[in-house]
Amino acid sequence: MNALMKRLTLAAILLPSAALAHPGHVHDEGQFVHGLAHPVGGADHLLAMVALGLLAAQLGGRAVWALPVTFVGAMLAGGAMGAGGMGFPAVEPMILASVVILGVLVAMAARLPMAALVPMVAVFGAAHGWAHGAEGPATGLALYAAGFALATMALHLGGIAFGRLLSRGLELRVLGGGTALAGLALTVA
Repeated sequence: MNALMKRLTLAAILLPSAALAHPGHVHDEGQFVHGLAHPVGGADHLLAMVALGLLAAQLGGRAVWALPVTFVGAMLAGGAMGAGGMGFPAVEPMILASVVILGVLVAMAARLPMAALVPMVAVFGAAHGWAHGAEGPATGLALYAAGFALATMALHLGGIAFGRLLSRGLELRVLGGGTALAGLALTVA
């Protein structure tokens, strides 16, 4: 499995660049890969994305698709806001709060109603997206956004798969608690 992951990672890194490396193409070839790398480049983003997947798996039902889709949709909107220079007060504390809160929800096996979860997830997604957009490239923004949306969805799906593997048991709750603690550690780092 490890060798397969290395090959897939290498292909994801090289193929978009190779496809756009010929003369006459727009010179934004690295933006898709840059976008793919952004969510996994920071512990705060990585932890929040996986924790959301864990929470979706723990809740089951429509949460499995509604929470990741809500997050990614709001993240793209937030990315456009960040790229456009619009403000987002306390974006970094909101990102750190997303790690802690999502981790705590998993640790407590909380069963909040979707009417409460969806807006919360949308705010978290918008905050993460704003950071991606504000830190993004001046050109090739669409490719960059496609990359960070794809990477984010992959992390959500990985969290869902891992959450299902753990069968919604004590191990999943411990993992949620560890995520929350890691988020708290990031607040003082």
